Amino acid sequence: MGLNSTPSGNRIHISFLGRRNAGKSSVINAVTGQDLAVVSDVKGTTTDPVYKAMELLPLGPVMMIDTPGVDDEGNLGQLRVQKTKQVLRKTDIAVLVIDSTVGLGELEKEWIALLKERSIPILIVWNKMDLVSEKPMFDSEISQVFVSAFCGEGIEELKETLARFTPGEKKEQPLVADLMKPLDTVILVVPIDSSAPKGRLILPQQQVIRELLEVRAVSVVVKDTEYKALLEKMKDKPKLVITDSQVFEQVSKNTPDEIPLTSFSILMARKKGFFKIASEGVRVLDKIGNGDKILIAEGCTHHRQCEDIGTVKIPGWIRKYTQVKPEFVFCSGTEFPEDLSAYKLVIHCGGCMLNEREMQYRMQLAKEQNIPFTNYGIAIAHMNQILERSLRALDKHIDTE
Repeated sequence: MGLNSTPSGNRIHISFLGRRNAGKSSVINAVTGQDLAVVSDVKGTTTDPVYKAMELLPLGPVMMIDTPGVDDEGNLGQLRVQKTKQVLRKTDIAVLVIDSTVGLGELEKEWIALLKERSIPILIVWNKMDLVSEKPMFDSEISQVFVSAFCGEGIEELKETLARFTPGEKKEQPLVADLMKPLDTVILVVPIDSSAPKGRLILPQQQVIRELLEVRAVSVVVKDTEYKALLEKMKDKPKLVITDSQVFEQVSKNTPDEIPLTSFSILMARKKGFFKIASEGVRVLDKIGNGDKILIAEGCTHHRQCEDIGTVKIPGWIRKYTQVKPEFVFCSGTEFPEDLSAYKLVIHCGGCMLNEREMQYRMQLAKEQNIPFTNYGIAIAHMNQILERSLRALDKHIDTE
């Protein structure tokens, strides 16, 4: 595992914003010490957000994001500005780069107001200080740094200031570590079918194994086809069984009631902070009618397989469970709609590739518009009448002795 092996969802997202030609790309290159972004005197060189995962000491693993100019013009320019606004959904720290030779105008003030409205920490960076004789004045409580990306002046101060923005006081919710003790045994049921990634486990499975190692618990990984035989051979009952949601029904039938059972997706809902709202939102499935729209959202983009869980399996299970024909709408990656009023329910993936701010933003959109919101694992458990059982497994006191 290299320096950049930390998942995107676990990185601090730092977005560099500003007008075209304010020097955003030059500043981000100076901070990272590499040519992450294309630098040019031509306005609008950055046409789409550019992402770079890296290790930035003393911050640690970060995702640096270079964005199009907030003053871009024309129809295409406005689309680029919208892309930049989408980036704010996942931004943990906003670096507003201002050209010192031009100064701070009404547009910058509007963006500062927008960032404050979204409770995003702001750092103002006055660039091109080598071209002015005096420091620009801006009466504000917002932190400010004066730099010259061209000369390299002030860059170390910028990095040190960024370090003070680190959300280090917040305790990250684990997936499963707080439920386990040393030498507790956990069975992980991992089906390997046509939709499974070649040569690797999916991210939540990797993260659960790592957490169990951290707390010195024991993980036993098995395919769904061998799970029943394994359970029968074990002398001691496992403290917990975690299954891929796709085989929830089968695994539940083969797991005695006294053994706690949950899924990777349900654990991810707990980690990302929308566990309660997802558990409540899923009840709407019992009221879905013909033609009702259901949005199925994925946080990442991948090649669709013939047995894809989001676009094939879940719609099929919903039609079978409800005995009606809803209309399914799909979205993936950053393309999550802001207007959810047309939908009766949003069913989201686990969100393993999205950071907590992005997931909270999506959940909050649904909440503000009174649209029920749930995720894959909780929906699948509900349709198989095993949701209550899977939720009981998340009680911190799962020791059944």
